[in-house]
Order: sequence, then C-alpha cells, then structure tokens
Amino acid sequence: MRAIQLHQFGPAENLVLEEVPDLTPGPGQVRIAVSASGVHLLDTTLRRGEAGGPLPLPDLPTIPGREVAGVVDGVGAGVDGSWLGTRVVAHLGMVPGGYAEQAVTGVESLYVVPGELSWAEAVAAVGTGRTALGIFDLEPPRADDVVFVPSAAGGVGWLLVQAARTTGATVVAAARGDDRTAPLRDLGVDLVVDYGLAGWADQVREQVGGLSLVYDGVGGAVGRAALELMAPGGRFMMFGWSAGEATRIGTDDVIGRGLTVGWLGHRMRALPGGIPALAGRSLELAGKGWWRPLVTTYPLAHAATAHADLEGRRALGKVVLTAG
Repeated sequence: MRAIQLHQFGPAENLVLEEVPDLTPGPGQVRIAVSASGVHLLDTTLRRGEAGGPLPLPDLPTIPGREVAGVVDGVGAGVDGSWLGTRVVAHLGMVPGGYAEQAVTGVESLYVVPGELSWAEAVAAVGTGRTALGIFDLEPPRADDVVFVPSAAGGVGWLLVQAARTTGATVVAAARGDDRTAPLRDLGVDLVVDYGLAGWADQVREQVGGLSLVYDGVGGAVGRAALELMAPGGRFMMFGWSAGEATRIGTDDVIGRGLTVGWLGHRMRALPGGIPALAGRSLELAGKGWWRPLVTTYPLAHAATAHADLEGRRALGKVVLTAG
C-alpha cells in the first residue's frame, strides 16, 4: 500500500509518499480500505517535533493521522464477517497511521457512515464534529445570547456556528480575510466580521452590543479583544489557541464583570457516554443534515501541501486527504 511517512521532524516537505507493506488485522480488529484521512492542526505540531500537547512525539518513521473513513476489507479473529464491505469511519485514538491507503483498528472504534454522507464529511464529523458537539453540550447557547465564534471558517468553528443558530441566539461569525468570511454569509448568521481589519471590535459593539457567550479556539489578540467585548455575566469557553498562545485572562476580568471562564480540556470525557457517544451523535446529526462539515480536500500524495496550507490558514474547514 501507499502511505505518507515522516522520517525526520521538520517542515511539511518531510512528509513523503512511499510504498509500505500491506496491513493485516489482528484479533478483534478490522482493516479499512481508506478513502479519506483527517488532518489535524496537532499533526503539524507533531511533525515539527514540538512536544507539550495531548499526544507524545511519535517514534520515527511514522505514518501520521488518526481519523479514517472507508470500506472494511478485512477482519481479524473474533470479528463478525458481516463487517466486510461496510462503509465505516473511525478515530484511531493514540495510535497514528491514518495517512495511508489502509488502516487497522479495533472493531469497537467503528462507526457506520450514515446515509449519503461523503467520506470527507464522515472524517470531519467523527473528529472535529465530536469536539464541536462537546463544546456545545458543555456551554449551550440560550435564545437570548449573543454568541461570538472566532475562526468560524475552521472545522470546529463552522460547526459551532450552525449549532448556535439552531437555538435562536444572535450569532456573530468571525474570520480573517475575504476568502474566509465570504462562505460564512451563506450560513445565515446575524453578523460576519473580518478580524484582520482594523475596527472590527467596534463593528461588533455597535451592531450587537456586548457578547454573552464566546467560543474561543483562537486565543492571542483576537481572544483578548473578544473578552473585552463581553457583557457582565458572560461565559467564555476556551478550547484552543490557533494564534499560538491562549487568551490572557486575569482575576480582575472574571471577578470585575462576573464572567464564567471554562476550558474544554478533559471535560468532554465527563459528558454522558464520553467521547465515543459524542462522535456517534455528531455523525448522526450530520447524516440528518442538522449540521454539515466544511472540508478542504487534498490527494493523499499532497499531504505536505495540506500541512502547509493548514499552518498558513489557507484551507477552509476540516482538511482531509483523499485516496487516488
């Protein structure tokens, strides 16, 4: 089979397409003929050799990636043969190996791809979707909320905007640049702002007043500006810092305005059914059209370009590698 291998930590160009041995499923496992593989921002961090995140640096060489979708084409001992030919999606967990034409995983990790959902959408739903749903469940909007979603053209942000709209809340979607703000207008939000332009915070303040709920996955100056826009008693939900540093929040911010600040961390695991239940619900909701992931696809052989575009904020939504 063909797979993307990383032999040395460093730039995106270190990701190379190579021929590697076919995989054989072990007891309790299935083999998936992979049609789509998810690319996560964390993959780029690990590729650079930067530790400190939720996953340890892999031993080299390694095949990156942990989200795959495709058809089951092999089963190991103890696995029901009825799985053969089933359209599935899976998150490989702590074990990499997703950027390849084959993947093996335990049968307990499989989810059947619902309806007409595409391979790329299924990959986005099982990974990015479960995160967005966990954030939404932990801090759901109310109908009277003014919700601010920065990086709304990213994978998680795009889904959070759609979820927030179902509650009747006022939704402000933000991104940087015309190429990223333009698609947001098709979601029917109340306000779209470009935080790459001077005066964007004034625009928010003038048009919707104070914010009552912020879903912050950006951090840095954008996250801090959003915090300054919050009305007394607002909720600030943090789940990442794509800007490179978390939003700086002091006790004066929290106590002075009565804000509630939350960090996603491991809180998703405490929700009913934990992360597996979130992934299953996300797929079900996508299959029903309650939300639809935004994806940017690249051929498997162009994994290096996919990484470079993700790091450079040139890709919209979830980045996915496709077979062929």
